[in-house]
Amino acid sequence: FVTGIFHLKVPESSHVGSAIGRIRAVDPDFGENAEIDYNIVPGDGGNLFDITTDENTQEGVIKLKKPLDFETKKAYTFKVEASNLHLDHRFHSVGPFKDTATVKINVLDMDEPPVFSKPMYTMEVYEDTPVGTIIGAVTAQDLDAGSSSVRYFIDWKNDVDSYFTIDATEGTIATNELLDRESTAQYNFSIIASKVSNPLLASKVNVIINVLDVNEFPPEISVPYETSVCENAKPGQVIQTITAADKDLSPAGQRFTFKVSSEASNKPNFTVHDYRNNTAGIETRRNGYSRRQQELYFLPVVIEDSSYPVQSSTNTLTIRVCRCDSDGTIQSCNVEAIFLPVGLSTGALIAILLCIVILLVIVVLYVALRRQKKKDTLMTSKEDIRDNVIHYDDEGGGEEDTQAFDIGALRNPKVIEDNKIRRDIKPETLRFPRHRPPAEDNTDIRDFIHQRLQENDVDPSAPPYDSLATYAYEGNGSVAESLSSIDSLTTEADQDYDYLSDWGPRFKILADMFGEESYNPDKVT
Repeated sequence: FVTGIFHLKVPESSHVGSAIGRIRAVDPDFGENAEIDYNIVPGDGGNLFDITTDENTQEGVIKLKKPLDFETKKAYTFKVEASNLHLDHRFHSVGPFKDTATVKINVLDMDEPPVFSKPMYTMEVYEDTPVGTIIGAVTAQDLDAGSSSVRYFIDWKNDVDSYFTIDATEGTIATNELLDRESTAQYNFSIIASKVSNPLLASKVNVIINVLDVNEFPPEISVPYETSVCENAKPGQVIQTITAADKDLSPAGQRFTFKVSSEASNKPNFTVHDYRNNTAGIETRRNGYSRRQQELYFLPVVIEDSSYPVQSSTNTLTIRVCRCDSDGTIQSCNVEAIFLPVGLSTGALIAILLCIVILLVIVVLYVALRRQKKKDTLMTSKEDIRDNVIHYDDEGGGEEDTQAFDIGALRNPKVIEDNKIRRDIKPETLRFPRHRPPAEDNTDIRDFIHQRLQENDVDPSAPPYDSLATYAYEGNGSVAESLSSIDSLTTEADQDYDYLSDWGPRFKILADMFGEESYNPDKVT
């Protein structure tokens, strides 16, 4: 070594593994014989440092092995030995080929951030703790020589951190809002401590707060059960297994107890058997049940938890009576089960209901038709029947005379007035007039009719034979009176119709109808 003592200065904030200084030994050899190996002599002062050889300069590089703290130890002293890396065996007797030097390291005080007393803080609080209650505290100190006071604050990251506050001077943590374990069971946030003299120098620590559960909610049946019992059930038969649930987040080992309520314990229908594993069985207490007597049973079940204070609730279990086969398999729980013991099957019930519906439909239709018929009878009269035929179509479409006519023109007002039915007197029996001997043949009338018929048959401008002509009343005020065929039906005057037989085949039927017929009282028609 060129000198026996090396003095080095190291800031206490130096990082582990960083180089803090160099020392040098001189070897006049060349090549590999000039390579030097440096080692720290074991001792109290050298365990925080390490030394390596720089291959280019053959200097010893001292590195920090552990962190330094000025407040803990301000200086370190240790020895370093330098020797040949490659030793020729021919010169062993001449040796030793090594040298020793002393290294003194002074630690420089640096302005450091505060240091917390723990690497992490864990606290517990009950969920019913009032707002403002102190639940714990954190502590940080400035370890520098000229220590400074420390201020605390929460590292805000989300809204969850607002549930707590911290005293800036004392470091005490208190609740800021009401807590709910069922909503959030654990809170995790960070607290920062900084120097008052230099706020940029700060340190951070993690805080975990566990919310302890308070027994607030009673246990309840976990799911709504649909329980049924067979009509042929035996005593002691388990018809349902039930479980319970608690909204409180209870710790492991929480146990529920089941029992029948006091008001139902004396009824000989059902009972509850607690299996002591947070489950219970519903058992029958009698031999057989009748659906016709009672279809539904309501069993109140009391469930208690084991927390403090004890919470309990009464849950009503609905049990339905059903029809089952001999193996206990449920066949039916609907209304049909009530009728089956009588001997009626499903098909028979459907047929009966269908017949009833058909009969009701027939009765309704019959009543409706009767009412309609009665209404039509009251509204109809002879005049209505005669006057209703007012719209019709004429045959001979496309012919010359296609204009519709009014049937009222064919009526004889005199006849209508004379034949009107009187309701104030008793009606008399109408007698048809007897045929009388025909009157003397009237040649002039017959010739006139023949002439008109012939003219009508050969007239090309005459209307079609299927058209209806309208005639006026003629002969009013004359001795012969009207010659209308309509008016002739209502008169009782003697007429001679024998001349109709001379008109030809077309009028044969009329001649037969109005011709003379001898009256024979012995002839039965």
